[in-house]
Amino acid sequence: MVRFDSGRICLDLVATGAQGHEQLGSVAELVRWLRGAGLLPRGPEPLGAEPPGAGPAGADWCDWPARFVELRSCVAQLVYAELGGPADGAPAALDRINALAAAAPPGVRAIRGADGGLVRTLSRAPECDALLAAVARDAVDLLTDPEARARLRQCEGDSCRLLYLDTSRGRRRRWCSSEVCGNRERVARHRRRVAAP
Repeated sequence: MVRFDSGRICLDLVATGAQGHEQLGSVAELVRWLRGAGLLPRGPEPLGAEPPGAGPAGADWCDWPARFVELRSCVAQLVYAELGGPADGAPAALDRINALAAAAPPGVRAIRGADGGLVRTLSRAPECDALLAAVARDAVDLLTDPEARARLRQCEGDSCRLLYLDTSRGRRRRWCSSEVCGNRERVARHRRRVAAP
């Protein structure tokens, strides 16, 4: 799975569904994304095949990907509405994000790593609600911060729906990636020039 770094965890979550295929289709893919996003520490699976925090008796960890996909949909609805897209589902999406953000996010602590330096880890194995809360709170922070909201962009690539924060100096960034969508646009522009009479 290629992880897109949008500048915000909630936008990174939206990116998992914006590239034409589901990147959170299994518990293992979700755990990889959570680690890549920095919400879970890197390392071996702490509980075998189960995600962190899943208990052996009556565990509902199989629904974790679906719950993150639901949050992804809510965040996407709100952000696209903020950028001038349809706002039909935005009130329900906002209610859901607020409900998820109300839970306590995972606790963190510092421990000594293998090299003796301090590393960040979780206080205990997190539950799904705690991880959802961390992403939902990031969405609330983004959408209630006027400066961050003003930097929200959608890639101008023809078929790209990736969202990102424009942190460029002149705030003139147009593409999710200059190497991918930007290059495609430059090639298309060149072909149009060459083909013109």
